[in-house]
Amino acid sequence: MNKKYNRGFICGFFDILHDGHIDILKKAKELCDYLIVSVGTDEFMIKRKHRKSILTYEQRIKIVKSIKYVDLVVPEENLDKIAAFKQYHFDVMFSGMDHIDEPVYIEATKRLKELGVDTIYFERTSDISSTKIRERIIELHSWFLIHIYIFKTKIYFYLIDIHKNMRRWIL
Repeated sequence: MNKKYNRGFICGFFDILHDGHIDILKKAKELCDYLIVSVGTDEFMIKRKHRKSILTYEQRIKIVKSIKYVDLVVPEENLDKIAAFKQYHFDVMFSGMDHIDEPVYIEATKRLKELGVDTIYFERTSDISSTKIRERIIELHSWFLIHIYIFKTKIYFYLIDIHKNMRRWIL
């Protein structure tokens, strides 16, 4: 089957992989013969997101390499899409709509177009994101800690009760 593009390029951290990531990679692969996925390094994650990743870079590339829509995984160390184009020679860049208003993407889209490269922004297909998953984990962790505290408090008072009763029995 002939696809519209030869080589596609997409970037991401893929830190907590979810179905939204799979959807965007599948859509991208449906439009190109060869899909290059640039995975953000741990250092770049700190620079771009101002936090450490949950999974290491090595773990994330291993996971992304195993996805059937991915042909090549390369490191992403910065936002320079023109340098990426010069290195990987893609004819289309894919991204999520969440980046469409970022100045760096606006400029990259314009400059890539001048080089004959299209940019396609995909809408989010699910109501999930790595941020929402991370927030849910924190919420569940907090709930767990609160319940442990309550349980420990109940045990403490129970032990005090036993101690009082033992003193009465002994005396």
